Amino acid sequence: MVAVLGQTASGKSALALALAERYGGEIINCDSTAVYRGFDIGTDKVPIEARQGIPHHLIDIADPSEVYTAADFARDVAATMRDIHARGRLPILVGGTGLYYRALTRGLFPGPAANSALRARLDRIADRRGVERLHRLLGRVDATSAARIMPRDRKRLVRALEVYITTRRPLSDHFSDTQSLIPDVDVVAVALQLPRELTAERVARRVEEQFTRGIVDEVLGLLASGVPEQARPFGGLVYRQVIEMLRGVRGEAETRALIVQENRRYARRQLIWFRKEPNLVWFDGPGERLETLQRVEAVLADRGVRPLL
Repeated sequence: MVAVLGQTASGKSALALALAERYGGEIINCDSTAVYRGFDIGTDKVPIEARQGIPHHLIDIADPSEVYTAADFARDVAATMRDIHARGRLPILVGGTGLYYRALTRGLFPGPAANSALRARLDRIADRRGVERLHRLLGRVDATSAARIMPRDRKRLVRALEVYITTRRPLSDHFSDTQSLIPDVDVVAVALQLPRELTAERVARRVEEQFTRGIVDEVLGLLASGVPEQARPFGGLVYRQVIEMLRGVRGEAETRALIVQENRRYARRQLIWFRKEPNLVWFDGPGERLETLQRVEAVLADRGVRPLL
């Protein structure tokens, strides 16, 4: 399996498409919000007409009201990958959700059962002092998890703190005791990183395009169809800020600026996360650049992966 990982707005999808065309591949999504139907613009799903006829898997597979977990993802990817291999094709995993990649390649632990009293106590702290307070508390006991979880992602913050308080071990430590769901698969993982200034420029352009394409109308349509504001994918980047804008928390200009700022922060957290993953081959420069493709092809050649032509 080839994995194309790295920062947001780094050109992962473009690189994955080029590799799939060159090596007879099929693409598997590794973005935690793109699995949900109807959440298209904010996740930058590649439109069907732009997929060049290349099959894309694990996109639009979950209803927005469902809770689709990293464990679900790992199980589904393992099955999808074997189907792709059976067709004589190359699976290419692409995305920036580090936890999903780790769940697949290193496994997840089942974790302690939910503690309703403890969760209620943590929720009260968030209600009184802001959800960012939970993020600061987590940073004191599990800096690794705090680096990957967004400061306003209440559900994941509560769970990480619950695991620590219940087991007296950080969530990140538990991950080190797990096993891969695909131990027999040779994973060639490449990761993209960009200079901070270029990331800022590309993120700003992406946010502008998302509003031009109609991200606000997409959110309004989802709400009108009955998707509740509390649905898990609405907690994702872009969607959460648009929901707040619709509530009157801030205007559109401020919302756009905040999304850009949060994307830049997210890109830094992605780098921190993926730099802790073993055996990633890093490349500087956007994925759509020919030079990047050629350098990745050299790595694949060293690992015995040959193009179709």
